[in-house]
Amino acid sequence: MIVVMRVGSPEAEVDRLCEDFEAWGLTPERIVGKHKVVIGLVGDTADLDEQQLQERSEWIETVLRVERPYKRASREYRHGEASEVLVSTPNGKVAFGEQHPVVVVAGPCSVENEEMIIATAQAVKASGAQFLRGGAYKPRTSPYAFQGHGESALGLLAAAREASGLGIITEVMDTADVEKVAEVADVLQVGARNMQNFALLKKVGAQDKPVLIKRGMSSTIDEWLMAAEYILAAGNPNVILCERGLRTFDRSYTRNTLDIAVVPVLRSLTHLPIMLDPSHGTGRWEYVPAMAKACIAAGTDSLMIEVHPNPAKALSDGPQSLTPERFEQLMAELAVIGKAVERWPLPEPVLV
Repeated sequence: MIVVMRVGSPEAEVDRLCEDFEAWGLTPERIVGKHKVVIGLVGDTADLDEQQLQERSEWIETVLRVERPYKRASREYRHGEASEVLVSTPNGKVAFGEQHPVVVVAGPCSVENEEMIIATAQAVKASGAQFLRGGAYKPRTSPYAFQGHGESALGLLAAAREASGLGIITEVMDTADVEKVAEVADVLQVGARNMQNFALLKKVGAQDKPVLIKRGMSSTIDEWLMAAEYILAAGNPNVILCERGLRTFDRSYTRNTLDIAVVPVLRSLTHLPIMLDPSHGTGRWEYVPAMAKACIAAGTDSLMIEVHPNPAKALSDGPQSLTPERFEQLMAELAVIGKAVERWPLPEPVLV
């Protein structure tokens, strides 16, 4: 249930109402929008009467029930307004959200060595990326595949952050690793295979760093949003949703099927920022540029693109990785579409 206050409502009146709601055993969450304050009521509101609740103050404009199972993640919870996730990086704060420029995240699937990760970070930064992605811990289908260097790779990501000024996004797989990953990462990633690891969702929700949650490879939109709800319910409001492709019946030509239609669907359902990953969504580097451009045209808030200095020798996901040169070319092409939809104030890379 949400209580929408009138424009100009006194702060003292909002405080009084919040105290009343707490006395009823509810948890009021104050959401300050551009023009209005909305109070989200979390708890057992089934027996509350909307009309009686509205009569408690002349400053209450309306009272609405959130019918969806995901409460905090729903668009209604913010009275239709989009949220933003502000991330601190060495170069300042970067905002994810539909009212902000497209944020580009780029880098290798996994951190292989110091020279490689720093060189890649500097290359993608020069082309306009704001964040470096790179796995220290890697969930792999085969137990014999490269699993990442683990904790030692976190130090390499920290070195790349210092050398490039980029923010760091990296995956956390285990509740025991959340604190050590959070010491380095600016955004903690929950991967597709862990989307419904509820213990992990609660743990990352209890810490302060923003969380990127990837859609499970066979998950519905409602399941994905309920997973995000776990993080929000644990106290962390800074959640970004990442679509990375679904497993469908035809895998002859692409690794997954990238669900670009999820962008307008999510816009109607949730206030959370949206990211799309055309690298995992296709599994083939030659398809990534076309899909990345389609993602921006569809209205994504962010892109995650895999880049490796030598994809043929990559320890994981080489076939879907762009070279730094191809990434630079792609960023110039994305700028054309991004400017057309007024989501691209970044300086255009110069084509050679």
